Amino acid sequence: GIVAGAKAYRALSSILAEILFATLTTTSSRNMSTSSSIAELLGSPQVVVGFGATTLVLLATTFFYLKNNEGSSDGGAASTSSALEKVEELDSEKYPGGYLTIYYGSQTGTAQMFAKQIASESESRGFHTRVVDLQDVVDNEDQRSISDIATLDASHNNIDVVNDDDGSLIRATLAHPHYREGNAMEGRSRAIFLVATYGEGEPTDNAQQFVEMMKSKSGIRDIYKLEDSPGLISVDSCVRMGVEVDEDGEEEKKNDSGSSLSNDMVLDRSFLRDLDFAVFGLGNKQYEHYNNMSRFMDASLAKCGASRIAPLGLGDDDDDLEGDFENWKDNVLWPALTEKFVKGGAADALAAARKDNDVLELPECPYEVEYLKDGASKKIDLDMIQTSSKHYVQAMDCPIVASRELRDPSDPGSTVHMEIDISKHMSSLKYQTADNLGILPKNDSALVELVAKSLGFDLNQLFHLFPSAEESATKHTLPFPTPCTVRDCLERYCDLTGSPRRSDLKQLAPYARDEMDRKALLRMSSKEGKSEYKEKIVEAHVGIGDIVTRLCPSIVCPLEHFIMVCPRLQPRYYTISSSSTVHPKTIHITYALLESEKKNGGKFNGLCSGHLSSLSKGDMVRVFVRDSTFRLPKQPERPIIMIGPGTGIAPMRAILQERSYERKSIGDAQGPNILYFGCKNRTSDFIYRDELEAFSDEGTITELHLAFSREQAEKVYVQHLLAQRGAETWKLIDDGKASIFVCGAVKMGADVDHTLQDIIAQHGGMSREKAKAYLGKLQTAGRFVQELWS
Repeated sequence: GIVAGAKAYRALSSILAEILFATLTTTSSRNMSTSSSIAELLGSPQVVVGFGATTLVLLATTFFYLKNNEGSSDGGAASTSSALEKVEELDSEKYPGGYLTIYYGSQTGTAQMFAKQIASESESRGFHTRVVDLQDVVDNEDQRSISDIATLDASHNNIDVVNDDDGSLIRATLAHPHYREGNAMEGRSRAIFLVATYGEGEPTDNAQQFVEMMKSKSGIRDIYKLEDSPGLISVDSCVRMGVEVDEDGEEEKKNDSGSSLSNDMVLDRSFLRDLDFAVFGLGNKQYEHYNNMSRFMDASLAKCGASRIAPLGLGDDDDDLEGDFENWKDNVLWPALTEKFVKGGAADALAAARKDNDVLELPECPYEVEYLKDGASKKIDLDMIQTSSKHYVQAMDCPIVASRELRDPSDPGSTVHMEIDISKHMSSLKYQTADNLGILPKNDSALVELVAKSLGFDLNQLFHLFPSAEESATKHTLPFPTPCTVRDCLERYCDLTGSPRRSDLKQLAPYARDEMDRKALLRMSSKEGKSEYKEKIVEAHVGIGDIVTRLCPSIVCPLEHFIMVCPRLQPRYYTISSSSTVHPKTIHITYALLESEKKNGGKFNGLCSGHLSSLSKGDMVRVFVRDSTFRLPKQPERPIIMIGPGTGIAPMRAILQERSYERKSIGDAQGPNILYFGCKNRTSDFIYRDELEAFSDEGTITELHLAFSREQAEKVYVQHLLAQRGAETWKLIDDGKASIFVCGAVKMGADVDHTLQDIIAQHGGMSREKAKAYLGKLQTAGRFVQELWS
C-alpha cells in the first residue's frame, strides 16, 4: 500500500545513506593523513563504488514506488488504497473459522492477559487471531494500525476515511483487512472486545479515545444511563441518546429530533454493519458503575450496526473474575463462534485434535533477551512499550522533603503526611489541585535477592528486551523500557508480592522440575482447584516471589519467560492533598500504612505504603501526575459540600487550601464550604485536626460536621450526619448549584450516594428513580464527584 510503500522507501533510503556515510567515513579516516580535500576523497575507488551503487538502488526504488502508486492521491485516497490492498488467503483447513481480531482496553494488564488467552486457544479452535491494543485503533501517528483497520469506501458510506486533526476520532471500521471488498475472503469481520472499567465507570487509559469515537458514532453520550438495564444489556431498552449537560446539570438545547446532540455529531447507524462482535467486561461490584465500559461498548457497537456473536459477559473482580471469564469463554464465546463460523465436520475434527494434544508444554514467549557486556545499547523505541506501561517512562525521581505521622502514638495504626519536591520537573509534573499522584513502588531488596538466587539470575547483569520474531511487527509489545539491570527488572517492574492469578500458576507449571510442584500449580490453576487457590494463595497473601523461593523452589526459567509470566508491578494512586496554587513546587500526599495478619501468623504489609514508610527525608521516590475528576466550580460563589472520612480528607485539604487562598481576594463573595469528616475518635486518629480547626476559625470552612464512630455505643458515620441535614443539603444543591465531592472507601461512597438519593427524593418531591437520574446528571456535569477505593 501507499503508507507501507512510503515507509519502506524512507527506511531503505535511510539505510543506503548510512551505508554511504560509513563508506565515506571509513575512507576518509584512512586518507586523512594524506588528504583533506573532498576532490581527492571522491577519487577513491571505494567511494566511487559506494556512490554508484547507492544511486542505482535509490533510482530503482523510486521508480518502483512511484509506479506502484500511480493514480493515487494524498490523504483519504491513500488510506483507502491501503485498506483495500489484496492479501493472502488463509489455509481453510487449518483455519476454517477464518480471521478473528481481539481488542483490549486494559489498565493493569488483566484484559490484555485475557485477550492473549483467547488468542492462545484460537488455532486449536480453527481461528487465526491477532491481538490489538485499543489505543492502536485511534492512534494518529500509527500509520500501520490505520492501514490495518479497514476503512469504508467514502462513496459507499459518505464519510471520510482519515482521522480527525486531533487524532481522537478515526473514521474507520473495525473490519479485518482480509474481509475487505475486493479480497478473496470477502465477508463479515469478527472481533472480540475485552474491556475493563476503571475508577468510577470510566474507560482505561488505552481505551479513552476509542470510547470517544464510539460515543460520537453511536450518539450515546450519557454512558451512566446504561445501568438502568438489569442483567445483560439490551440496547433498545437502555440506550439513551446523547444528552449533553452544562455545569448546572441542565440539558442543553435539543435538536429537531428531540435529542441533545452537538452540532458536529454524526450518527452513523451503518458504521459497523459488516462486523460481528462479542464483549466481555472486567469490573468490580463494589463500585456503583459496575462494568460500565463493557456495557457501553456492547451497546455502542450494536447501535452502529454491528451484530452480536454472543451475549455480553461480565466479570467481577470482587469475587472470581477469572472464573467469570473462563465460564464465558468456554461456555458462551467458543460455542457461539464455532456454531457461526466453523462449518461441517471441521468442528468435530478440531475438538478431537484438542483432546489428543492435551499435553503440558512450555508457552511461547513473546520476548527475547540480549545480555549486554559493555553496557552500550540504545534505548528501545518508546512506541514498542505497552500503553498500560507508559507510566514507567513518564515517572520522575523526586526527593522527599517532609514526612510526619498524623495519628496519636496511642493509636496502633499509622497515617502519614508526606511532601515531595517536584521543582526540578515542573513541566512534566505540573498538577492541579486534588489531582492524583501515581507512585511506582519497589519490591523489598531482600526478596529480590532471594528470587534471583532461586532462579539463577545475576542481579547486576544489564540486558535489553526485544519482541520475539513473531511479535516484532506488533506495536506496544514490550512491558517496560530497557536496557536495565536484572535488579531493576525485579525491583521495579515485576510484581513479586501480589497474589498471582490462576492463569499465572498454569503458566509457571511447565518450569517446575519437581513433579509435586508441577501438579500443585496445575491443581490450583484449574477450575476444580479454585477453593485451594483462594485459601493457599489469595487469603495467605502469597506472591510469585513466595512461590519460586518457598512453595515451588524447583521452578527454573529463563529471564524472558519469567518476565512473561510475572505480572507487572502497578503504580499506586494517591489523591494529592495540596493546592497547586499554594504549593506549586511540592506535592503533598496522605497515606495509611496497610497492615494485616496472615493466616500462618505472619504480617502482610501493603507494598506501596510499606515502601513509602521505609523512606526518609532526602530519599527519592518515583512519581507521575494523573488527572482526577475533582475540579472546583468556575463560579467561586457556588457552595462546595465535601465528604471525606479518614484519608479521604486528602483532596478536601487541597480544596480548602485553594478556597482559603481564593477567599483572601474575594472575601465573603465566596460560597459556603461544608465539610463532613469522620474517624474513630477525636483523640487518636483525627488527622489534620489543627488545620481543619484553623480553616474553620478563619471562615473558610462554613460548617464542620464530625462523625466519631467509636465515641458512643451506636456508631455514627458521615452519611448519618448528612441525612440529618437533608433540607439544608437539598437547598444548597438545587438553589445554590453546589458541587459535592466524596472521597474514601467504596462502602462509604455507596452509603453517601443512597443518602443523597433519599434527600433529593424527599426534599425535591420526586420518585426514587427520578432522584437517581437527577444525581446522575450532577455527576455528568462534574457537580457530583466520587473517588473511591476498595
